[in-house]
This record gives sequence, structure tokens and C-alpha cells, in this order.
Amino acid sequence: MAVEDKNISYRIYLMAFIIFLMALAITIKLTNIQWVEGDYYRKLAKDRTVKTFVIPANKGNIYSSDGSLLATSIPNYTIRFDAVAPKSEDFESKADSLAMSLSKLLGKPTSHYQSLLRKARANKSRYTLIAEDLSYTEYSKIKKFPLFNKGAYKGGIIVEQKTVREHPIGKIAERTIGYDRIDENGVQKRVGIEGAFGKYLNGKDGKVLKQKIAKGQWKPIRDQNEVDPQDGYDVISTIDVYIQDIAHHALLKQLEEYGAEHGCVVVMETKTGQVKAISNLGRDEKSGNYYETINYAVAESHEPGSTFKLVDMIALLDDNKVDTSKVYDSRGGVITYRGDKVRDSHEGGYGKISLGRGFEVSSNTILVQAVVENYKNNPQEFINRVNNLGLNKPLGLPFQGEGKPIVHQTTDENWNPNILPWMAFGYSVAMTPLQTLTLYNAVANNGEMVKPQFVSEIKEWNKTIKKYDKQIINPKICSDATIKKLKALLSNVVKRGTGAKLYSKDFSMAGKTGTAQANYGKNGGSEKHYISSFVGFFPAEHPKYSCIVVVHKPNTSMNNYYGADVAGPVFKRIAQKIFTDAPSTNEIKNLDKKVAKQETKYQEYFTKAQNVKNTIPNLKGMPGMDAVALLENLGIKVKVKGIGKVKNQSIQAGQPIIKNTIITLELS
Repeated sequence: MAVEDKNISYRIYLMAFIIFLMALAITIKLTNIQWVEGDYYRKLAKDRTVKTFVIPANKGNIYSSDGSLLATSIPNYTIRFDAVAPKSEDFESKADSLAMSLSKLLGKPTSHYQSLLRKARANKSRYTLIAEDLSYTEYSKIKKFPLFNKGAYKGGIIVEQKTVREHPIGKIAERTIGYDRIDENGVQKRVGIEGAFGKYLNGKDGKVLKQKIAKGQWKPIRDQNEVDPQDGYDVISTIDVYIQDIAHHALLKQLEEYGAEHGCVVVMETKTGQVKAISNLGRDEKSGNYYETINYAVAESHEPGSTFKLVDMIALLDDNKVDTSKVYDSRGGVITYRGDKVRDSHEGGYGKISLGRGFEVSSNTILVQAVVENYKNNPQEFINRVNNLGLNKPLGLPFQGEGKPIVHQTTDENWNPNILPWMAFGYSVAMTPLQTLTLYNAVANNGEMVKPQFVSEIKEWNKTIKKYDKQIINPKICSDATIKKLKALLSNVVKRGTGAKLYSKDFSMAGKTGTAQANYGKNGGSEKHYISSFVGFFPAEHPKYSCIVVVHKPNTSMNNYYGADVAGPVFKRIAQKIFTDAPSTNEIKNLDKKVAKQETKYQEYFTKAQNVKNTIPNLKGMPGMDAVALLENLGIKVKVKGIGKVKNQSIQAGQPIIKNTIITLELS
């Protein structure tokens, strides 16, 4: 027994010693945590229970010049369902009515939502997608539906909100309005006004410190934010929605008619350079539909073709090399320079004509002869003129990806004597559509070249933060005498030249057609296609707007790929629409003078109206407008067939007037 008691004592001592060691270890560990690793664990606890949350700033809006909303941020909602949250009795009693409500709002069959809800319940799904891309109005309705109206913890509704950028006017000018976002590869894409003016639009995010509480919720630690968010400013663009709509649909119609690959149109206010409309449409190969994917007007640099001949005339006239009356022989429409042929589009050429007439009919041979004859001994003199017009460098627009022009210099390694004649009719040189338009706009603006402008103002509510005034690139591109001649030539192009199909006596236009071959040197010319363009201004006498239209790869099977046929009608449609809807006002005199015929007609109507009491009047022979007015004043409802004067009436004269009587008038 003593041995057994002794063994028990040893075991007790051993256990006590082990417990002592454990207590010692715990004490050491607690001491270590408290004094050695205390800072680390305190920081870890704080990181897990206290967190800084970002408060997104409200992004500013983009407006058109007439106050229409072009881009704005709106909340977008996704609804999910935690099928475990509701009690069994709540789910069973409300699931069917919830399914019916969802069906009525979202359009899918009730059975679809019944199956979705019950399957989620059976699988104990806590994150089932119910609907996405919902508006605030739709979200407001859904959260009041049966079961969901019990909230997140009893009804299982999960609401996810994000802010999306919307364009209220749809796809029109989408590329120019643009975006500023991070793509799937983490690369920031900045496009159009959204990208260029993001520093004003985006504002500054705020910060708030929150502490974690029960059920994964967080609450602010203090009443005030660490950093308050600063909302973005609003950007007022120069775009006019009305003109934009005209330009967009005019271009779209022509692209569809000619099956073209892509095209662009820009309308610019002459004096200020403010871009009132810009449309860039490219064809989707799969669907065949046209979308705004690339800002061709800004980014695409290409050989301009005959629209470049304006540069020839500026140089020749302003350098006093030759006058428009100088006569040249088109030599049968073909001239050879060092083995390369320059051809006129008109077979057989134009015979002997003046330089001015050569410009009007866009004769390559005439313009090339004039340029080569006067600049062949000093081609850099001509190049200098091009450089002085600013055509050798980008416009310096705020957008990323502006196309770079190409103007060969005589000092270049690849310079050869044939570059000069080829430049004379728009080849061996490259420009963007906006560059070409800027040049023509300068002629319309009496020689003052202004920079294209897309934004006029930055605002915070009614307070102006920054104003963008007119930027002058070149105060005078040439003399007034040259400008006067150029305007006359460009008007004659429309009146009697290559643009004669566009002429209208109702409103005046001035401009130049252009038809350039592209990729003519690739694969033996098998990839050759055409670029059709028209650029000019209107009204011709007192220009208010300038405009350029460029269409790439029109269908040549229609045998109409020239600038006057493809691009010209778009220009005319825009000018015509603006003129039609904003006609000039003539002063009308003698408004108080009485017209005898009007007085007689009025007296006849007045007499008949006075004589009518409680019976249907005799309306035969009366103008339809007067008859309707007379009957409606008697409280009679009227149906009218035809136009003109009353021929027959469904209820004969003399019949008593009954309340809610309906009478049909037949007019002829």
C-alpha cells in the first residue's frame, strides 16, 4: 500500500511540475506578446478591426454647348439572394409572390424565378444572381417586393451598387465624348473628352476610418471623414446636339449606301474653331453595322488627294508666281515626270485652260505644271510655304493618338525630284482630316487660322473654373487679295466645277472635292482603294461653318467613288439642313395694312358664327380650318377627311345640336 501511495505522490508531483512548466510558458509567452511583440499584434488587431475606406468622388458631367447632357454618372444595381437567411415559414409563404413580382418587373416567366429561388434554397446558396444592370427606379421597386422587403438578414436580399457612365444621347459622338478607365490588363485608357479632361471631371476621392462590428459590418469611428471627397467639375463641350445629329445621320446614310469601310465628318464654327459636330463611323465586319470605334478625324493621317490643291493655289498666288488667268495645256490629260505619269481623271484632259479653271475642275496636269514650273529650281520654297501653314506638325489637340502629318523636306535622305509634282496633287504628303479642315477654315475666316476646340468651359455649378478662348495658330496665312481669289475659286468649284452636282440656288456653298488612291503600291496595286472627300464652308459669302467629309473604301462597283458623288452629298445635306431649319429673316413691312380679301372672308365667317345657335350650320364651301373652328366653338367633335373646302357634312344643316355630337367633314 505504501508503494502505491508513493507512486501516486510521484505522479502528482509530476503533474504539478508539468502544470508549472505550462504556466511558466504561458507567462513567458504573454510577457513576450505584451512587451516584445506587442506593437506587432496591436497593429494587426487594428488592421483587422479598423480600416480606411475610400469615398468615391462624384464624377462631373459633360454638357453640349446648348446645355444637353452628353455624359453623366448614374448608380447601377445588381440584386442577389441569400437563400439561407429567410426563415422557412417566410420563404414558403413569400417565394411564389416574390417570383410573380420579379416576373412582372423583369419580363421573364414566373416559373423561371420560382425555380431559381427554390433551387437556391435547396442548395443553400448564399449568393444567387437575381438581376443586374438595374436602374435606381427598378431597385427601389425590388426592395419592396415580398420577402425582400424584410431586408438582408430576414429576407435575403443582397444589393450591390456601382456607378456607371452613361451617354444620354446614345452612340452619337461617342468616341469624341470618350472614356477614362482601366482595361482588363490594368492599363489606363484615356479617350476623348473624358480622358483629356479627366483631371477636372474625376474629382478627388475621400477617406473615412471605420471599425468592424458584428456580422461583418463596419461603422465610422468619428462623425467627420478623414478626407472629404471633392466632386468633379462639369465640362461644357462645344458640341451642338442638333448639328451633331444632322452630321451623324448624314454620314451614316452615305456609308450604308456606298458600303464604305469607314468615314468621318466634322463641322466647325468658322470664327472660333469650336467643333460643333464630329462623327467617326467604322463598319463592323461581322454585323455590317457602323459604330464609333476610332476617332478617324483626329487620328487618321492619309494622303489628301485634290483637297491639297488649295495649298498649291495659296503658294502660287501669294508668292506672286502666277495668276489664276495663266493658261496651261493639259496635254491630253497625261504628263510624265522622270518616268512617272500624272493623269487627269477626265480622259483626254481639258485642253488649254486657265489655272483657275484647272482648280475648279481639279485638273492634276494643270496644277502640277504650275507648281513644277515655278518651284522646280527651289522646291524647298514650296515646302517652306507648306511648313508656314503649319501642315508639317500636329495641331496639338488634347486627345491621345493624334495623327502625325508627313511633309517631306528637301534635306531628307529619301527626297527625290518627283516628290514635288506628286505633292502638287495631294500625294507624297499626309494630313489628318482635322488638319485639312483647319486650313480651309482659315480661308473662310479671312486668313486667320484657329485651332479646333472641343471644350469651351470648366464649371462648378454656376461658377466658371476655367474658360477656353479662341486659340490662333496663324493670324494671317496669306494676303487679303489671295484670300479673296481663293474664296471665289472655291465657290466656283460648286457652281461650275467638280462640285456642280451640289449647287443649289437656295443656299451658297464653297469647297473642294478630293479623290485619292490609297495603298496603290501594295501587292502590285491589288490592295488599292479610294478615299473620297469634300471640304469647304457655308454660306459662301459670309461663312459661319466649315465642314469636312471623308469616306474610305466606297464600293467601286457602283462606279461612283469620286469626292463629289460620295462625300459631297453629306456636306450638302448638313448645310441644307442647317439652312432650312435656321432660315434668314426678311423684314416684313406694313403689318397693320388690311387686306380686302382677308377682311371679306373674316366677315363671312363672323356672320355665320353669330347666326348659329342650337342647330348644325351649313358648312359647305367653307375652308376646312374655319369649319373646324366654328364647330369646336359649338362643342361639337369633328373628324376631317381630305384637305381644302367642305364638300359634304355627315349631319345636315338645321339638325339640333346634341351633346358629344360627332360630325365628319369631307373636304376637297
